[in-house]
Amino acid sequence: MQDETSLIVIGKIVGVYGIKGWFKILSFTRPKENIFNYGPWLVKQDSEWLEIQLQEGKPQGKGLIASLEGFTDRDEAMALVGSELAIDREQLPAAKEGEFYWHDLINMQVINQQNEMLGVVTELLETGANDVLVVEADKQRYLIP
Repeated sequence: MQDETSLIVIGKIVGVYGIKGWFKILSFTRPKENIFNYGPWLVKQDSEWLEIQLQEGKPQGKGLIASLEGFTDRDEAMALVGSELAIDREQLPAAKEGEFYWHDLINMQVINQQNEMLGVVTELLETGANDVLVVEADKQRYLIP
């Protein structure tokens, strides 16, 4: 079994496409097509990560579709709908100076200019206008743009 701390979720299987086992993919990468640059993918099924090879991926309408090794019909593909897609974090390029991957900010302490700890980053939200840090401390939640 893959060590979960070394994995980064990069997308999700959100549906099936056609009758030949293709999948509709929701990509968390920017641009979204970058998801096809990584591999092998790991698919979470029954709380276990399984390695799977991408055969082909392409844009379809406003979304993405992919053909994965071992899936040749719609019924087989349905078993993975809702599954997360991950890669080993070692596959990501190094962040540029002053830039960070979101996953690196989780569990970081947030300290204000007066050197007071406000809490810990628990998640990040993409709102469209800007990204927002969710900081929690003493049962309080702060949203910091």
